[in-house]
Amino acid sequence: MGKAVSRILLRQWMWRAFMRSALIPLILVESVLVGCYLLSNQAIRDAQLGYLDRSAIDSLAASAEQNALIIQNQLDHIGDTASLLARLTERALQGPAQGAVENLSVSAQGARFSAQDRGGSASFYSAATPLDRQDLDKVNRLATLDPLFMEIKNHDPIIASLYFNSWDSYNRIYPWFRTDEQYPPDMRIPEFNFYYLADAAHNPERRTRWTDVYLDPAGHGWMMSAVAPVYTGDFLEGVVGIDVTIGAVLPQLEKLKVPWDGYLLLVGRDGTIMAMPEKAEHDFDLQELVQVPSQNKISSERFKPQNFNLGARDDTRQLADQLNTSGSGNTQLALKGRDHLIAWSAIGSTGWHLLAVVDKEMVMSATNTLAEHYRDIGYLMIAGLVVFYLGYFSVLWSRSRKLSERLRKTIADISGMLNEIGRGHWQPQRAESQIQELDEMAGDVLTMGAQLATSDLHRRMAQRRLMQIMDYPTSGMWEYHPDDDCLSLHGGLCERLGWPGQQITREAFLERLDEPSAQQFQKVLDSLRSGSIQRIELELRMYQADGHALWVLCQGRMLDVSVETTRAALGTLVDIDMLKLAEADLKARTHQAQAANQAKSRFISSISHELRTPLNAIHGFGQLLHMQVQDAVAKDQVEEILAASSHLTNLVDDLLDWSSLQAETQNLSLVPVQVASVLEECSEMMAAQAQAAGLKLHLCPVPPQWWVRSEPRRLRQVMLNLLSNAIKYNRPEGKLLVGAEALPGVVRLYVEDGGMGIEPQLQAELFEPFQRLGKENTSIQGTGIGLALCRELAGLMGGSMGLRSVPAEGSRFWIELLDAAQWESPEDAIDPNVFYAGADADIVTQVPMLLAPQVHFEHGTLQACLARAREYGAPQVLLLDCDEDEPQRLSLLGRIRRTAGAELMSLILIGSEPRKLASLGIEFQGVLAKPVSREELAQLLSALLEQEPTNVH
Repeated sequence: MGKAVSRILLRQWMWRAFMRSALIPLILVESVLVGCYLLSNQAIRDAQLGYLDRSAIDSLAASAEQNALIIQNQLDHIGDTASLLARLTERALQGPAQGAVENLSVSAQGARFSAQDRGGSASFYSAATPLDRQDLDKVNRLATLDPLFMEIKNHDPIIASLYFNSWDSYNRIYPWFRTDEQYPPDMRIPEFNFYYLADAAHNPERRTRWTDVYLDPAGHGWMMSAVAPVYTGDFLEGVVGIDVTIGAVLPQLEKLKVPWDGYLLLVGRDGTIMAMPEKAEHDFDLQELVQVPSQNKISSERFKPQNFNLGARDDTRQLADQLNTSGSGNTQLALKGRDHLIAWSAIGSTGWHLLAVVDKEMVMSATNTLAEHYRDIGYLMIAGLVVFYLGYFSVLWSRSRKLSERLRKTIADISGMLNEIGRGHWQPQRAESQIQELDEMAGDVLTMGAQLATSDLHRRMAQRRLMQIMDYPTSGMWEYHPDDDCLSLHGGLCERLGWPGQQITREAFLERLDEPSAQQFQKVLDSLRSGSIQRIELELRMYQADGHALWVLCQGRMLDVSVETTRAALGTLVDIDMLKLAEADLKARTHQAQAANQAKSRFISSISHELRTPLNAIHGFGQLLHMQVQDAVAKDQVEEILAASSHLTNLVDDLLDWSSLQAETQNLSLVPVQVASVLEECSEMMAAQAQAAGLKLHLCPVPPQWWVRSEPRRLRQVMLNLLSNAIKYNRPEGKLLVGAEALPGVVRLYVEDGGMGIEPQLQAELFEPFQRLGKENTSIQGTGIGLALCRELAGLMGGSMGLRSVPAEGSRFWIELLDAAQWESPEDAIDPNVFYAGADADIVTQVPMLLAPQVHFEHGTLQACLARAREYGAPQVLLLDCDEDEPQRLSLLGRIRRTAGAELMSLILIGSEPRKLASLGIEFQGVLAKPVSREELAQLLSALLEQEPTNVH
């Protein structure tokens, strides 16, 4: 159903009309102006923000690059100091020991250490090197470095400690501390990053390397170290290092200036945050590791936790990827829900990155404040317009009410007139109005009332006539309501069957039907309820109140739901009991006629066989006499005997052929046959007979490449019959031609004579059996079955017979056969084709859904089917809608049957009155009644597409 239309009062409608035509355009113009102001303000703000964004990024990138250079200089200075310290350590190890041997204590676990602070460095020889293998001479030589350690430490306050670590786990570190209390006794120094990062595997260039942040085993907390290798030749004696704690780096980062109250981050090679000021702790949700952990002894490497790694965090993983791919750049990143601008620059000597981070809102604060100011001005303009239009609307509302009241009164009077007409008062009092259109409307309402009065009178008369027809005892009317599954029955037939006039249930109706009719009607009602069919026509066998059966024709269809308020089907019931009795009688008589025809065929066959033996004897003795007698008179008499016996023999042969064709359908073996050879053979066989009749047989040239699909013996029989007729019915010295011509898809073999011709009104009867067209009493011998036999044989070979005759000029008879060049072998056969000759939309929709994918379906007129059959051959199944108005149906169908492949075509007749289809004079293989049952159509198509057709007459 359509969507319900909302109803409004006339006053509201006029007000809305004012709004649409006058007020809304004004508001729209004002809104556009205010919108332009706001949009221009927004555009200016966006341009400022874009410029500021670019400026901020450039400034931030410059700040990051500048501060990276500052930090790189500091780190390069410490790295250069570490390189200098490494070279001096090499010299100290190569020179002689000086001074007294340092007194080292030995722990219970076998580690040597300096137990007292003597103003120099602390020593520690790990128990990982046995006491007897510890190089004490190396310890004395390294003691000469203590003044250098002191000077370097005092010169640069950022340095936390300086040390030398040897390959055999000896550690000399300044300032002094109790190493035995800090280090584990079996500490393996080469396994720590501040040693192995300087070895040959990690540092083949032997330059100063910086470590990432680690937890210092010496107890200084989280730090980074600049380490440099110490070699003796190619042997790595050890590593010198300078430690810088995170606590010392942070003040340096905080001293460097970043615009917009930003801050700097130092990020290692693996993306770990090495140093971060207090400002960054909130944004990254981290707390810098500045405090020294409570654990005193560290036996293995410890680095910063994973949450300090930018690549391991969801919010900074993209930033880490960018740091890995570029040495410098910038990006925008959301930290704790706030957008931040980030620029970075690489610290070349270390592989670290210095990041400058600033809150984007701090950058844009001044521009946002200015934009908000102009936006407030726009809002004030909108408020002023609202106040103005409120007053303006009030005035218009008052005027629209007065105008709408005048219109409402006239419309109400016209509505009253319509109400009076609706109650059956066809001529109410006329409404008056000063508005011409409304006054004309009132006049039109009066005219409509007069027309309705006339229509009502006609309706009552038609209803009365319909009820008189329905009251006749042989007809009735039914109405089916799918919603409540009940039927209403009316009319004389329903009263005769003893049904009440009110509604009855489906079950009560089905009880009065025999079992097959009940099942069929049950199925039809279910289809009506589901909406799969719209029209029905079926024959039901009902039982009257006295128990006698009665045949009833039930027809009907679903009512148009667009007109009716409820779904319903309406139809008629017609007594067809007498028609069924007549049909049964007709079937019985047909069976009797068929039996008589079979008896006739058997009689003809028996008599023909009985006649053949004496005729053969007569013909044989006649030939012997013809060779023995010498007298001319006797010889003529013998020739008369031979001619008569030949004629009787041909007559018997024709009767036998006709009898066999009528008794059962012949299955001929069709093969390619050369046209030229058949015509030459037949011409040679008939040349003597033509010459005896005073005719000259002329064979027209035929190309040797013309071949037809036929049975050779039957084709010769047809051509000899045509030649025999042409000789018998010709004039002395008349024309006698034999030839062939190629047509689309077929080859036509013809015989043309110069006889008297045939009248047009007699030509239709020429191919009927035993028809000689008035020549029965002439001297021309014949039985009238020759051409009928030719037509039957032509049909069995997939061809057709035809003629063209002009009275007093002559006739041409021909047989058309399929061109063998277009005959496809079974393995090359095309897919089957189904053609529907009609325009029923339900059938056009249903048939494709019932066919297999390889079956082609087409539809159109019979003329279109003929055109298609001539080009591609006849369809395998032809569905012929007999309800369509086709004046040349029989002619077109006959021409289709003469096309290639028509002998395999199956014909299904479809119509609203299936009983009348049998009287159309058409051979068919099936009949379907409208509306077509989907199941019956599917079964019939499936059967016809899988097996040879069986003719029904």
